[in-house]
Amino acid sequence: MSEPVLLVEKSDGIAVVTLNRPTAMNALSMELRETMAKAFNALEDDPEVKVVILTGAGKAFCAGLDLKELGEQGLTGPDNAVTHLDPVTSINKFSGPVIGAVNGVAITGGFEVALACDVLIASDNARFADTHARVGILPGWGLSQKLSRAIGIYRAKELSLTGNFLSAAQAAEWGLINRVVAPEDLISTAKSLASDMLTVVPESLNAYKKLINEGFAQSFGDAIETERRVSGAANSAVSADALESRREGIRQRGQKQTSE
Repeated sequence: MSEPVLLVEKSDGIAVVTLNRPTAMNALSMELRETMAKAFNALEDDPEVKVVILTGAGKAFCAGLDLKELGEQGLTGPDNAVTHLDPVTSINKFSGPVIGAVNGVAITGGFEVALACDVLIASDNARFADTHARVGILPGWGLSQKLSRAIGIYRAKELSLTGNFLSAAQAAEWGLINRVVAPEDLISTAKSLASDMLTVVPESLNAYKKLINEGFAQSFGDAIETERRVSGAANSAVSADALESRREGIRQRGQKQTSE
């Protein structure tokens, strides 16, 4: 019996989703993309899961589309790799935070999968590369727009127009990822961050992510108006008693973190 191409482990409000094609560097075959779509739909429907951690099995996070499969099927037709069950759309269906635990190379489509996450933690042997131009295709899952917004247009052009690899350390320096950790600490660090997220006011977790994403896709002026509109409606429902009890919790947390 063959191994499943995707593993999902759930515990204490956190789901760890692992791309599980290690011998193929977790390349995105049709089967894996279909399984991801079903998995993220199920996670969104599961009221117990609040945060997802996405990682890869073996030495790679994700090598992008399965080029061997593409060599047989091509890029055209209704089931083409760009439009049919793309993994970025699947990940975006989960309304809570998605933490990318980048354990190895994230290449081309795999880079786009990483960029679909809300927070990126990388092991020190992770590397990123956009090789679309070297394959002779153009990105269709958002990389051409997201990367420049994350690291600046000049650095994004350097990466995309050369296909060169970016180390984890350089990615952190450029602001692409949140932090770099030892490989053995990757999942525990991601879980610790996820646990911190679970301590915020529950209804704020998804609402704040949605507000940030909506504003990020707008001009600055429109984003400010969106914030005013959304926060005005949401904040009016918060009672004075709730604010006071939460204020005390924040004070105690601040004292604890200062002493650690």
